[in-house]
Amino acid sequence: MSGARDQLHRRLQQLGRDFWSWRATQQPRSRDDIPRIERPAGWLPDWRAAAVSGYRERLDAFEVAHRAIEVAGAPATLQVDHALLGSAIARVRFELEVLQGWRRQPSFYVDQTLGVVFDLLVEHRPLHGERARWVLRALGAVPEGLAIARENLKGEAVEPFAAVTVGELAHIEQQVLAVAGALAPAFAPGTRGQLARVSSDAAGALANYRDWLAAGADGLREWQPIGERGLARFLHEVALVPHGPSELLGLARLEHARAVALSAAEATRPQPAASTLGDVEHLVVRAAKEELRTRAFYEERGILSQPETLGHYLMAPMPSYLEPISWLGVTDDLTSESRLDENGTRYLPPVTDDLPYFFAANARDPRSMIAHEGVHYQQLALSWRHPNHLRRRYYDSCANEGIAFYNEEMMLQAGYFSEASPTRETIFSFMRLRALRVEVDVRLASGDLTLPEARDYLAASVPMDVGTAAGEVAFFAACPGQGLSYQVGKSQVQHFLADAVRAQGKGFDLRRFHDALWRNGNVPIALQRLELLGADGEGRRLLGS
Repeated sequence: MSGARDQLHRRLQQLGRDFWSWRATQQPRSRDDIPRIERPAGWLPDWRAAAVSGYRERLDAFEVAHRAIEVAGAPATLQVDHALLGSAIARVRFELEVLQGWRRQPSFYVDQTLGVVFDLLVEHRPLHGERARWVLRALGAVPEGLAIARENLKGEAVEPFAAVTVGELAHIEQQVLAVAGALAPAFAPGTRGQLARVSSDAAGALANYRDWLAAGADGLREWQPIGERGLARFLHEVALVPHGPSELLGLARLEHARAVALSAAEATRPQPAASTLGDVEHLVVRAAKEELRTRAFYEERGILSQPETLGHYLMAPMPSYLEPISWLGVTDDLTSESRLDENGTRYLPPVTDDLPYFFAANARDPRSMIAHEGVHYQQLALSWRHPNHLRRRYYDSCANEGIAFYNEEMMLQAGYFSEASPTRETIFSFMRLRALRVEVDVRLASGDLTLPEARDYLAASVPMDVGTAAGEVAFFAACPGQGLSYQVGKSQVQHFLADAVRAQGKGFDLRRFHDALWRNGNVPIALQRLELLGADGEGRRLLGS
């Protein structure tokens, strides 16, 4: 590396370290598992007016510093790193000034208070010592966090988002007290009284917050979609997707038709007798065996390397202290950059006849979850080991979700589900859902669908239960661009793969391609294409050249 390139590399790396150190304290807590990040010890969110003002000032400084780094003519790797930082900075701007969850979304403050407790409890390791103290601190901060919420939301909260939050908090007093009761045996006798007090105060504050929202929150606003231009801005600046909303709609409709056709063909195969669902303990044992089979399949077929240092993706019964608030996030522990020696864990509810859509699919065959959520665990664990720390971070869901969704069909085509026709149909059902998510996401953002219309459309078209559909739609309305990430990311991966095969000819190696794809799995696919295949038209548009 020449002197100039070496200096450019150091500037990018230092700016990245400064940004991500700040982001660990500023980034809002999310219900999604992939953006879940390590926080400083004892971290609590801060959304006071003065803090938000400080976030904007610091963001301005990062934007200036980023623009001052000139990468025109630099090697592709440095251009990719520069674009990555730009997308991370653009995401903060989009959160603060376009989405404005901190002043429009009442559930935002449930996430920034009780959600912090959830994130501490979801870690699959003993609850004692410092971690127990953090739980007490987070519970104790709930009343103040909700007081800040009232100040920020007053006259600005969006009516349908408020209604969703009121519904979520319908039984919150009982839920929080149930959590405290289940936690008590893990706490030292001298701290159990404090746990009871802070839990009672938190439950009361959340109930009062619910009642305030139900009474109108001192004025509620109508929901206003971000519009097609707002979504296009997100796609180009944050997600680094080189396509516009209308292009994505066309893609999604073609993919939905394809999924329907594949499902129709699948129905002609002999159908095995439906298997009897076992209890959750049986499912945990079965999932552990299937995870080992999956890893062996990757290796035997030359699909994806499975390093011995890579942990396992396992399942476990839902802890009693997590179950009452399990609606606050994805109930898994994908570990983190400092916990690479630990296995990933997916928590499962009891097996019943009325399980929600995704849990029901997993109960029928845990491979349906291993093929997606297990990929998230492996991809993140591999990315956290990346020698370039800028590649270890979450930037946007399109790459992460696209890889996992791509893996489902890729494994089906490779013969992994060949003997299990019902599970094959599950994969086709997932394909229909992810294609429909694009349409719902884009049409919600453009204002072409209301939230109830989108809910009913998903429930009828997948099909899926109304509760799951309602939750999905509320999340997509609050976080435009998330719903489309699965299908758009998968299509980008497939396009990338096809072009790599054409470019490398007989020298193409699928395992080598996948190993690099998973290791760089946080990097938008268009940037991975640029790095491997050169700057085509899509890459140049994203780099502004």
